[in-house]
Amino acid sequence: MKFASITDRVADLGGAKWDVYLRARDLIAQGQDVISLTIGEPDVPTPADLIDVAAQAMRDGRTTYSNGRGEDGLRAALATYYSELSGQDIEPDHVLCFPGTQTALYAVMTCLAESGDEVLVGDPMYATYEGVIRSTGADMVPVPLRWENGFRISVDDIRERITPRSRVLLLTTPHNPTGAVLTRDDLAAIGRLAKEHDLWIVSDEVYGELVFDGTEFTSALSLQEFAERTVVVSSISKSHAAPGFRSGWCIGPEPFVEALLPISENMLFGNQPFIADMTEAAIRNGSGVAAGMRQRFASRAELLQSNLEPHTGLRVHRPDAGMFAMVNVAETGMNGYNYALHLLENAGVAVMPGTSFGETINDWVRVALTVEDGPFLAACDRIAAHATGFQRVSA
Repeated sequence: MKFASITDRVADLGGAKWDVYLRARDLIAQGQDVISLTIGEPDVPTPADLIDVAAQAMRDGRTTYSNGRGEDGLRAALATYYSELSGQDIEPDHVLCFPGTQTALYAVMTCLAESGDEVLVGDPMYATYEGVIRSTGADMVPVPLRWENGFRISVDDIRERITPRSRVLLLTTPHNPTGAVLTRDDLAAIGRLAKEHDLWIVSDEVYGELVFDGTEFTSALSLQEFAERTVVVSSISKSHAAPGFRSGWCIGPEPFVEALLPISENMLFGNQPFIADMTEAAIRNGSGVAAGMRQRFASRAELLQSNLEPHTGLRVHRPDAGMFAMVNVAETGMNGYNYALHLLENAGVAVMPGTSFGETINDWVRVALTVEDGPFLAACDRIAAHATGFQRVSA
């Protein structure tokens, strides 16, 4: 039997990236003492008031079909929210609703790229980006995100990789896995380059409400001069601690939305009305949990750094946002993958190798900041003791 070529394009993606996570899960299932700092999910449950809205909506009969664009109330709420966030005039006709950021990104990329095109994306990157890009038939062009630049994407590095085949530049701000946040000046320079080469800008801003104190978040939608080529995707998964509800959206210029609508309709024909009602309430009322997460994640990043850097050869990159911190393990003599396996097997702490997110952070690991303070501190102690012991053995 023959399968479509898309199955070949994405067949080799995903498996090895999750080796350490899957191994840790198996050890935990066997009853072993493992602290997992791998997958990033909010460290609080979905707020009860949002669950109540969804439950009441179901009881009120909001379980029928929606439409391809999404529920009118939700689209209006998102238009208001992004108008206030960006300072621009965002209308409901600029909005399409999807089941989560992942679906939104898949649909958007399907609309903008195809075989023969190239999509530029910062490396490291969120683990599913390569599959989303390659599923369209386009080629992914990694742009290195350099530690010395705070892991913020550089216009010069983008420019060096633009070819006549380049069609889309995929940004993530705030960034996963590094926690970097692009400044307004960064975005303006990127916009000028995109305009010069007629590129679309797609900005994944799902961590936009998890920006730490002292850092300012600027949405790509804030730059009016590039609005005709800018699309933003996001969701309530992180901001409102509601990843399981799968409620996301894209915001873009009206001609783009009209072109994307038939794709959306053929994929899923709108999101669930009762989830749309819950999401509308979340957007209109604001998040009651984001501020606490921001404080806790920033505090844990500081805790990680203060426990590791004075006592080990490990270097911690303090994030400006998000749920993760990056740790450079080059001083151990191991790459990130081998270090992560060694740490799991010998110290009972699971972290994600940098190579799960790209090739430019081979000597790094990603540490989730989403574990409660007690276990997180215990994990920091184990990592520090492991590094010290490894240095003694290697000396």
